[in-house]
Amino acid sequence: MLNRLLITGANGNLGREMRTRLTHLAKTIRLSDRGDLGEAQAHEELMPCDLADKEAVQKLVEGCDGILHLGGQSVEAPWEVIRSANLDGMFNLYEGARKSSVTPRIIFASSNHAIGYHKQTERLDAKSVTRPDGLYGVSKVFGEAIASMYHDKFGIETASVRIGSCFPEPQNHRMLSTWMSHEDFVRLIERVFIVPRLGCPIIYGASANAASWWDNREVAYLGWNPQDSSEQFRAKIDAEMDPPAGDDVNAVYQGGGFCGDGIHED
Repeated sequence: MLNRLLITGANGNLGREMRTRLTHLAKTIRLSDRGDLGEAQAHEELMPCDLADKEAVQKLVEGCDGILHLGGQSVEAPWEVIRSANLDGMFNLYEGARKSSVTPRIIFASSNHAIGYHKQTERLDAKSVTRPDGLYGVSKVFGEAIASMYHDKFGIETASVRIGSCFPEPQNHRMLSTWMSHEDFVRLIERVFIVPRLGCPIIYGASANAASWWDNREVAYLGWNPQDSSEQFRAKIDAEMDPPAGDDVNAVYQGGGFCGDGIHED
């Protein structure tokens, strides 16, 4: 069991889910976001923080032996927004980890948008090259690079999880390939904090979907075995909507609609 687990982005959809699902992993869970975090439970510490504030992030990270980094800008946005949250914020987090009295093990919520311009006909593994599909995807490639450098230079272990679509159920045909259940994400988090040696792996965050484009054989040593599959939702999605046309970005590229998006400007 961890002594203190920090969850950044605790007000986000995924952060709120993990707040209630990870109570068994740590004696204390430290929750952070920029907004109101509500009322602390007996096992919780609430520390609102802007990831762009380096001194505040240093205090946030201090004493945490585990970090689930879900914080930052979670969709495409103007560069200034992405840079502040996902580049400056990522650097500040790892500088905090480097200077902390306790060296944490980190889970970084990367994204499938780091490899979004790969075709859906390709099968990817951890050695596949990055092909970001927007500025948000670029920021996730940067985050993976920061994690790699701080591991090689300072020994900080990080699991960079290229999350597909982590929702209660898939919402369209593309998500039949990218979906990860909340339960499978919890199983992955458990394994990351349990294994004796983590290193700095790239992990594709998806359940055991029949239509998956991703291969996690490089991280078999983690012992993570997703139990859920999107196939149980296929008939429902087929009944609710037509599949995208063959030349639609949602049918061509792994990043889907992000590949058809432009540069966001203020």
